Amino acid sequence: MIPAVQEVIPQRYPFQLIDQFTTVVPGETATARKLITINEWFFAGRPADHLTMPRPLLIEALAQTGVAAVLSLPEHAGDNVLFGGIQEAAFLKDIVPGDALTLTVTMTKLKRRIGLSHGEITRQGTVVVTADLIFAITAKE
Repeated sequence: MIPAVQEVIPQRYPFQLIDQFTTVVPGETATARKLITINEWFFAGRPADHLTMPRPLLIEALAQTGVAAVLSLPEHAGDNVLFGGIQEAAFLKDIVPGDALTLTVTMTKLKRRIGLSHGEITRQGTVVVTADLIFAITAKE
């Protein structure tokens, strides 16, 4: 069963940056969708000819997607996942209003409570962002 975004990640509007999960394989991968609209809060006050999604938010959207693959593991149910850093990232195209994004994150290494993952954002089948992310798992208090 694919969980609702609100069941997995703590972020809510305006910082919830994915619309829905489409695939979750515990401990392996998660895929999500995001439709970028003109009404996104990060476009407010920007010139009409420069409406691009900020790059740090693209990384955060990938991190939010990857959380589902980690927290769907029984041994990490109820834990927290913290963003630990970026090993490498490439932004190949800008993201603009009207873009329908597919975000895919694959766990590449998980040792104890530290892990690595590889994420990609695609638009119409073309990769527009790639990133290798570090994360840490903490027990919920």
